[in-house]
Amino acid sequence: MNAPITISRLFTDKSDLGRTEMREHQQGALEKGEILLEIKSFSLTTNNITYAAFGDAMQYWNFFPTGEAGFGHMPVWGFADVIASTTRGITVGERFYGYYPIASHVLMRPGRISPRGFYDVLDHRLDLVSAYNQYSRCSEDAVYRSDREDLQALFRPLFVTAFMLADYLEDNDWFGAQQLLLSSASSKTAYGTAFCLLSEDRVKLAALTSPRNADFVAGLGCYETVTLYDDIETLDASIPTVYVDFAGDAALRARIHHHFGPSLMHDCVVGAAHNAPHSKPVDMPGPAPKFFFAPEQIAKRNKDWGPDAFNARFNDAQEAFFAQLDSADPVWMTVKTGQGFEAAQAVIKTLVESGGDPAMGHMIELG
Repeated sequence: MNAPITISRLFTDKSDLGRTEMREHQQGALEKGEILLEIKSFSLTTNNITYAAFGDAMQYWNFFPTGEAGFGHMPVWGFADVIASTTRGITVGERFYGYYPIASHVLMRPGRISPRGFYDVLDHRLDLVSAYNQYSRCSEDAVYRSDREDLQALFRPLFVTAFMLADYLEDNDWFGAQQLLLSSASSKTAYGTAFCLLSEDRVKLAALTSPRNADFVAGLGCYETVTLYDDIETLDASIPTVYVDFAGDAALRARIHHHFGPSLMHDCVVGAAHNAPHSKPVDMPGPAPKFFFAPEQIAKRNKDWGPDAFNARFNDAQEAFFAQLDSADPVWMTVKTGQGFEAAQAVIKTLVESGGDPAMGHMIELG
């Protein structure tokens, strides 16, 4: 790389997540041990809005700092090609899957390089969750297929959470519950979790959703019952229940706690479309909400099973899920691909304002 490269970046207004602005800066020659990747494509889902909503609380903004007060750099999952390298073991032209900023390019310093990939060890990332610093070499990824990059970008980060959440609930013997009540049941992570538990007959899978998404949720075939939010009080309050919260709605949480009372065994917070409070009000019965953090369960299972066994189990589950996506009738999801930063801005605004269409998956292509 002989001449400077202009890097375009899309910044998010932390006070208004639907508002984004473009920024540019010049990238000069690389220092020894660095690589420059050109970002080719990435997915956008409500999961990315969750990253932004919890950007300060969970340090998601820290992965790709902006240096500009009030603005964050929203992380996404996708694919990028190495266009310059001063690092032995990383070759120009290689493609990597992982956690990127919404930008044309990104500078990294690879460490722990192996045939499977590398970890970005730039100073500011060393104290952050390592699972987000890992980049997979597509040529060595057992589940990678070039014709299925969209499914990998859209679902793999969500399915990691879904797979680990299902394992976490089972690992804790369902917290003594007989029913799992999933809000935002139309979300990809929610029905991914339900898919992982389809063969489990010790608990009932119950969906909560809006009238707009009720038919979609029922058509998935993952849930035994589908209940509208307005009808929560019609549910049997005597059934020991775990609330699995993908909505992050404080008023909804309060209704569920008051309705189930002593029958609510656990309140598991998984995601939110906005930065809703998750502390327990003093007058709300039942257990305090507990945030589920997939990397903690991954670390536990890597220790319990060993990394190779863990990867094999996850890959088998993901392959089964992708096969379901390919064959589902009615179709679970249609992929819509947008071009460039303007398309990304439009999708982000829609996801923030309405959550988007659960039957639609959004990919953005750059370059």
